Amino acid sequence: MIVHANKPLFAWDELQHSPTLATIRAALEAIPDAPLLHALQQRRHRGCDTYPVRVLWGVLLLAILLRHTTTEACLEELRRNAPLRLLIGIASEDAVPHGWNLTRFLAVLGQPEHLTLMRDLFDHMVQRLGLAVPDLGTHTAGDSTGLRGRLEPHAQRRAGEVADGLPQASGGRKEYKDDDGHVTKVVEWFGYKLHLLVDVRHEVVLAFDISDTKAGDNERIDALVDQAEANLPADRMKTLAYDKAADDIKVHEVLHDHDIKPVIQNRSCGPKDGEREKVIGGRVPLHVVHDEAGTVYCYDTTGPAPVRRAMSYAGHEKDRGTWKYRCPARVEGFACGSEAKCNEGKAYGMTVRVDQEIDLRRFPSIPRATPQFERLYKGRTAVERVNDRLKVFWGLDDGNVVGARRFCAHVSAVLLVHLACATLLAKAQRNEGSFGTLRLSPIAKKLEELVASEKATAKT
Repeated sequence: MIVHANKPLFAWDELQHSPTLATIRAALEAIPDAPLLHALQQRRHRGCDTYPVRVLWGVLLLAILLRHTTTEACLEELRRNAPLRLLIGIASEDAVPHGWNLTRFLAVLGQPEHLTLMRDLFDHMVQRLGLAVPDLGTHTAGDSTGLRGRLEPHAQRRAGEVADGLPQASGGRKEYKDDDGHVTKVVEWFGYKLHLLVDVRHEVVLAFDISDTKAGDNERIDALVDQAEANLPADRMKTLAYDKAADDIKVHEVLHDHDIKPVIQNRSCGPKDGEREKVIGGRVPLHVVHDEAGTVYCYDTTGPAPVRRAMSYAGHEKDRGTWKYRCPARVEGFACGSEAKCNEGKAYGMTVRVDQEIDLRRFPSIPRATPQFERLYKGRTAVERVNDRLKVFWGLDDGNVVGARRFCAHVSAVLLVHLACATLLAKAQRNEGSFGTLRLSPIAKKLEELVASEKATAKT
């Protein structure tokens, strides 16, 4: 795969709709699946080996890479494409497995021990990218999306899935509301929820979780943050952007404990009496208040009617755990009747410090009324693009998978292909200069070194 030098590191628009054999081979080699295949072979032991586990695993990955809507479509292509068969170890047309072989193989992949190994593969590939890409995971975003799936029809198998802690398919409903609280759009589906935490700049998935449709986003963030931080170098994550579904005091406390700055819009939770402003209290003057979003205001009370003005934000004092605000009249230079009283004997003007511990949900490290918050919050669209890529480009939302075991295995396989493609994009040669000289970036060289080291370790 060759990418122009002006393209971003992870140029997702460069993914080939019909990848070459070389690209397919490189993608398969980017997945360090030896431990998983060894475990699958150990489980089979002396059982029927007409279709080796490596072949079945290769067919599953090919169906995703080639964007086939069904497994049967991929099998049909394998029957007529000899080079593609040889790529995954199928000697002849007669040796191509059947659709029911893949169905049973997915059920085996959905066993707890194999799902654990697939998650280990996912974590390992993210860790490899994290070591090579210095800013991967610095600014992150999270979201959940509904995926269509089918319930396991056999009660005994379904009971086994529940015993193993797998989520069950159920009906989901999501309402979209405008600023006035009126429902403008309703989305309904039957299946599961996929929770993702992705890098904002590179659109690479860093952590994932699968749940039923009833699980709230705020209930899954703790586990996602733990997984992402374990996959990245220490102190790499700086911010996490989320929509209003994550505006929960427990979420803010978790992010505060992890030293991650939340970029989360607040939900409207005004009191029933309609009062939406509160006096901050403590050593803060009584004419300084905050609203529901945590924006700090001061009142000029010298006129016939009080005048409210937003105070000038002067930064976050991390050591003190406070927001710092200054008199807006002194900073912006407009006339205020209370300026002389407020700033008396203060060359710098009146300064107000708001302790975040009063309410971490109202007073996060980055105030919502600042340009920095607005800029970082726009990065949340990255996770929406990743969701769209997984659901549309790689067919994660086809709704053809029956049972939680097969569904969880299928989602894990799609995410492994996602990381394999991310690895290829980061390793791709770049056309530079007027003569189109091909060069490897420092990140690509680092990735090649890491992959070579893994292969050498595996041989020993």
